Amino acid sequence: MLARALFRWCAVLPPALALAFPATADADQNGDLTAVLRTRVKHVFVIYQENHSFDNYFGTFPGADNLASPQAQTHGFRQYDPIGKAWVTPFRLTDPDTEGPSQARPVLLAKMDNGSMDAFVAAQETASSKRFGPDGARDVGLLTMAHYDCDTIPFLWKYARRFDLFDRMFSVMAGPSTPAALSLIAGQAGETQWARDPQSATTADDKGPGVPVTNDLDPAYGPYTETDKQHQIPQRYATLMLTLAGTDATSVTDETQGVGRDLGAMVVRAMPPVPWGWYQEGYVSPTTALPGYVAHHNAPQYFAYLRQNDVFWRNEHEVHAMLAALTDGTLPDHGIFYIKGGTENRFGWQPANADPSVRKEFRGDDDHPGPGDSDFQVGEAFVATFVNAIARSKYWSDSAIIITWDDPGGYYDHVPPPQFEACADGHPCGDGPRRPMILISPFARDGAIDHDMGDQTSVIKLAERLFDLPTLASLPEEAPYLPRGPHDGNPQLSDLVSAFDPARLTGIAPAIPAVDAEIPDAIVNAFPPRMNCAWLGIAPVTLPNAPPAPPWFNPRPPRQHAD
Repeated sequence: MLARALFRWCAVLPPALALAFPATADADQNGDLTAVLRTRVKHVFVIYQENHSFDNYFGTFPGADNLASPQAQTHGFRQYDPIGKAWVTPFRLTDPDTEGPSQARPVLLAKMDNGSMDAFVAAQETASSKRFGPDGARDVGLLTMAHYDCDTIPFLWKYARRFDLFDRMFSVMAGPSTPAALSLIAGQAGETQWARDPQSATTADDKGPGVPVTNDLDPAYGPYTETDKQHQIPQRYATLMLTLAGTDATSVTDETQGVGRDLGAMVVRAMPPVPWGWYQEGYVSPTTALPGYVAHHNAPQYFAYLRQNDVFWRNEHEVHAMLAALTDGTLPDHGIFYIKGGTENRFGWQPANADPSVRKEFRGDDDHPGPGDSDFQVGEAFVATFVNAIARSKYWSDSAIIITWDDPGGYYDHVPPPQFEACADGHPCGDGPRRPMILISPFARDGAIDHDMGDQTSVIKLAERLFDLPTLASLPEEAPYLPRGPHDGNPQLSDLVSAFDPARLTGIAPAIPAVDAEIPDAIVNAFPPRMNCAWLGIAPVTLPNAPPAPPWFNPRPPRQHAD
């Protein structure tokens, strides 16, 4: 309730007050810290995974707001299973190859039950009944209550234990991957465009194109490997890439509708461009992608001006190009770089489960659950491969690595999210349930649990602070429509600076050595990994009244129908 109360101001904030937000991210009382941070951190790497709630991956992590907390007991720890006519509590799961719960916006809103967080099982069973039949629907319903620990995903727990784990990072909207991806670079999913053009509103059934974006329709522009029958409308509002462009904004000539004055503001500001790159598995060229490439995970691809102007689109690359650049030392001397997996890894990894159907259906490395996608141990091996590469490169000494997830994937989380202004469907535009975030850096706090509140916008706010950028909320095409629009003007949202240790930034304390971030290749490339809770010396918390998974529970129930 407190979190929701803190954020309700967004729904009533008058535009005049909204315009009073800082015009630049460092216009605050932490100017000295900002100056030091800019001298220390030059390279930001965002490893962007898929579909896990905080409780699903870190629900028994010691010291965090976990499933053993008093708040969990009053927000859905015990949920009713209508098919089995029984009560369900969270249970530990070790199988890394599972079906995927629904994160469709209508289903997720039903699961959250107006902040009670107590209808995940029931809403999922209803949503799964046609595809799986009663028995399978019950399995998927119970799957929403499963949680993992360091015996199954030890790499992620190692990073969380050594560096900084955020336990108040929400998904910017209750919904699936696309609105979350858009928000990672725009701090919104189209609220500005909707306010500017009410006729572009999302359809009432949540299935068609429109803004704010609430579904996973493919972007209007390729490349694709497979494509939806309908495509999303082109997105036309400011992104971090626009403000990073600096004087390169003069080269943007196509598809400038909705951002023309924003681009002009960058030209007038006369600051040099800040390098960036989007590295996604399976990307080949503006017209070609390999199997496993997921178009609706590529955020820049949705924006007309980013896709149709080479000054932006030349920053799109295949994910292996990042490994080569780290090894060869050919990245720019500063910038922000996004790293994204896919549904068919090209690292030669296979799940530990030797069942041919599992090895066929769980080949991905982006951590997305469900047949046709990722094994969770393969997913964390993807993360560890890039963390290792950064740690072994010349960039470690001035890096910040953010490991995060797009949305909670339909899994239970007990913390009621904050609520922003209403979307076109009458429900809050944000936020959605928690998902994990870990910040790794030689200047990170040591084994910290960070309770600062934020969402995808927090990554934008960190970039704005580091690279001296104006907030998206201050730009001329966005500011008139606030509070609809980018959230980076909201002072209640973290800019992730709390994850850094001031003593390390100022040199009073030594930086964390690269070896502390590394995991031996022989362990990273072994499935299951030869690392566990005992190896790490971590004792997950014991949950009250939490039995093991029922003996009849099937994490991969057979699908009976396509829909």
